[in-house]
Amino acid sequence: MNGIHDMGGMHGFGPIPDIDNEEPFHHEWERRIFAVNFAAGGLGLWTIDQVRSEMEALPPEEYLRGDDYFRRFVLRLERLAIKHKLASREEISSGKAIHSPRPDMAALTPEKIPVMVAKGNSSVRAATSEARFKVGDHVRARNLNPSTHTRLPRYVRGHTGIVTMIHGVHVYPDHSALGQEDPQWLYAVSFEGRTLWGEGTEPGCDVVIDAFEPYLEPA
Repeated sequence: MNGIHDMGGMHGFGPIPDIDNEEPFHHEWERRIFAVNFAAGGLGLWTIDQVRSEMEALPPEEYLRGDDYFRRFVLRLERLAIKHKLASREEISSGKAIHSPRPDMAALTPEKIPVMVAKGNSSVRAATSEARFKVGDHVRARNLNPSTHTRLPRYVRGHTGIVTMIHGVHVYPDHSALGQEDPQWLYAVSFEGRTLWGEGTEPGCDVVIDAFEPYLEPA
């Protein structure tokens, strides 16, 4: 999706603030909405790629309004809750339960949280085919413009890089966001800064991205 979220290389948004040693939460409501998002995710109704897709689908004026990252957590969770019938628009607007909760849902209990944080949910899958590329191959990021979720940044599309690492086979986010399991080979690809940003780029600046096989073609 070519949305406002894909801001890499865009001008006009000011300097990136210094976030060294910054506290993760500035207000108590941020801590609470992070916990609510975590708990709702534990219901197993959506994947991380579907979560990202919902945030990307926010209208640009909503996405950019204010500078609080966690406000977007609220908006995307509202969209997911309505889509999966966890709450209605009326309930979200009023802040009160109107309908009976879904009967098939089991709440994520506090004692399960440390286990989930420690183990996570691996995206690694077994290979069913040989990798198309190898370390050292010159590849070109395809000029894709999908209307749905993708992890291929706009600023590398059409540019040539070199494969520096093969990560194995992982869940392909573009299809996972659509509810489909479609594992693909994943590569680290290094792009010379000047090929992306032009002759004014700082010398020695390279950009390495993780790119799935469908994003790439031989250069």
